[in-house]
Amino acid sequence: FDIDANGIVNVHAKDRATSKEQSITITGQSSLSKDQIDQMVRDAESHAEEDRQRKEEADARNRAETLVYQTEKVLTEQADKVPANEKADVESALVKVRNALNDNDVAAINAACDELMTASQTMSQSLYQQASAEADSGAGAGEGPSDDDVVEAEIIDEEQQ
Repeated sequence: FDIDANGIVNVHAKDRATSKEQSITITGQSSLSKDQIDQMVRDAESHAEEDRQRKEEADARNRAETLVYQTEKVLTEQADKVPANEKADVESALVKVRNALNDNDVAAINAACDELMTASQTMSQSLYQQASAEADSGAGAGEGPSDDDVVEAEIIDEEQQ
């Protein structure tokens, strides 16, 4: 069977024993009148603003939930490395985002997300500074005069000659 872009179904069958073929085409008839279609278009246009607001709310909620998840993940994985004051700021911002999500206010969700983003970036920046400081101190301890004496040698396999 084949279904084309217009929703028309073409079915072909062949009996292998008798080699007889049969086919059928199924087309869908539109049962809506022109007036009904026009009414549906007008309804869609009248609800476009509601749809836009719902989409904006869904996008804000998704952004907030993703940000909360990512921030909590970093906070739990790096809990021992995060300074106490930055941890408190991030946790406070997390509470504000959760409260805004419960209130379903898009403006409040966006404002709380911005605050959480700022606190999260500050926390991440201090984590990166700590990591680079540890890497610098670790790299400096391994440096010293190089006493590598290079010895050149040639290996000859006597069995292959």
